[in-house]
Amino acid sequence: MKTKVRQAELDDVDELVPLFDAYRQFYDQPSDLTRARNWLRARIGANESVVLLAETDGNAVGFTQLYPMYSSVHTARIWVLNDLYVPPDQRRHGVAKALLKAAIEYARNDGASRLQLETGRRNEAARALYRNAGWQEDDTQWYSVPLN
Repeated sequence: MKTKVRQAELDDVDELVPLFDAYRQFYDQPSDLTRARNWLRARIGANESVVLLAETDGNAVGFTQLYPMYSSVHTARIWVLNDLYVPPDQRRHGVAKALLKAAIEYARNDGASRLQLETGRRNEAARALYRNAGWQEDDTQWYSVPLN
């Protein structure tokens, strides 16, 4: 099974919805296919994110979503790998590695100075994946305040 990764377009949203909904459920959000569809249509439609879709034999088997940021210090674009999801039955087949490789290639081709991500300290499987793919962990802390 060869995994192909390509940039998703609006026509791919219906194929992405179940994956995006499952990703949100992984992070303890209730299933909401309409919300998932609306989010993806809005982000892709307004060019606010880049979604890379992994396919095997023409079937969607994972995705990653990148959001742009900018560094004033480096006067350069940074891409944030915000979401990466591969369903349990597709894991350990190289899909996540293919998505990470495609994300790096996308950011590099865009002229970005950095591609970054954040995951929970307790998400050992993801942390192992990222380390094995050459990503480096640091002790940087991000803080947030709830707005609602």
